[in-house]
Amino acid sequence: MTKLSVNINKVATLRNARGGNNPDVEKVALDCERFGAEGITVHPRPDERHIRYADVLALRPILHTEFNIEGYPSKEFIDLVLRVKPHQVTLVPDAPDQITSNAGWNTKEHFPFLSDLMETFGKAGVRTSIFVDADPEMVEYAAKAGADRVELYTEPYASGYASNREKAIAPFVEAARVTRRLGMGLNAGHDLSLENLSYFHENIPWVDEVSIGHALICDALYLGLQKTIEEYKKCLR
Repeated sequence: MTKLSVNINKVATLRNARGGNNPDVEKVALDCERFGAEGITVHPRPDERHIRYADVLALRPILHTEFNIEGYPSKEFIDLVLRVKPHQVTLVPDAPDQITSNAGWNTKEHFPFLSDLMETFGKAGVRTSIFVDADPEMVEYAAKAGADRVELYTEPYASGYASNREKAIAPFVEAARVTRRLGMGLNAGHDLSLENLSYFHENIPWVDEVSIGHALICDALYLGLQKTIEEYKKCLR
């Protein structure tokens, strides 16, 4: 079954906007697990505008499900991952001032850099995932670099879903098939929602994990966190 990993960055954004510890990021993470999420994702950025490095350190010993840390592999990020040793690290090619991820890695161009990182994290016992566009060549070079998984950047699918969902899903099905043929695991994330998640999963039922944050937290404002997680899990059945 496809696992749901909840990205709690937006919870930290809300906390940081006011100061103090409301909402409590650690409590929300534990509640997500209690309500059925199979994983927690965080994306610490250099300016710590949402998840802080201290949050990552505090979360690791209290979580019971899979812990996924994603981010650009700066020296500070690499050191954090090697210290925390999460179940999974997901590498994204974000600039330091980027609001959110907007593209996958060019795994061919950055092949030597990514290969070294796969070896570093692999030796530490951390499962590796590389954030890529739905491009078979990028998937192939991720495999050559030694990645355990790829995470497909799904914003183009989400953007095209309303107008032509068959056309929108097609490149993702192709990339997912290449991923499976190469023996890698498959994750997906970015702008997946209650509107488009079921169709994505129907067409790519072998996806291992979806990481969802912004849409899920927005839905929780209306449905409540427990009901929202239940609804997202229904989309993955």
